[in-house]
Amino acid sequence: MKKIILALLLLLNFAFAEVINFPISPNVVNSGIKIIDIRTKSEWLQTGIIKGSKTITFFDEMGRYDVPKFMKALNAFVKPGEKFALVCRTGHRSRIVSKFLGDNGYKVIDLLGGVQALAKDHYKFVKYETSK
Repeated sequence: MKKIILALLLLLNFAFAEVINFPISPNVVNSGIKIIDIRTKSEWLQTGIIKGSKTITFFDEMGRYDVPKFMKALNAFVKPGEKFALVCRTGHRSRIVSKFLGDNGYKVIDLLGGVQALAKDHYKFVKYETSK
């Protein structure tokens, strides 16, 4: 009986998890969806950020991560069940983090191509303010 209940709980978790892979574009980032930029502070300083995005680093410059710290910051910005988008520099890190979050019940849009693809579309990034 316990195995059946566990299996049902796992199936329910997958039923509510969702990852959508979508190419990044100025129209998408200007659509009003919450965007979380998971790049590093040095990357934000170098290129700027998407206007209105929330900056929450997942992987640091050495590739290390602190899941509890990231999740605390994420959950302060995103409500349960709310769709939001993730972006990184090229799309590699956002793909990894989107899968992790989707597997844990979040509804994530992975913005394919990252800010590099957006820059090729001549998007005007805003300056990252270090006081954030």
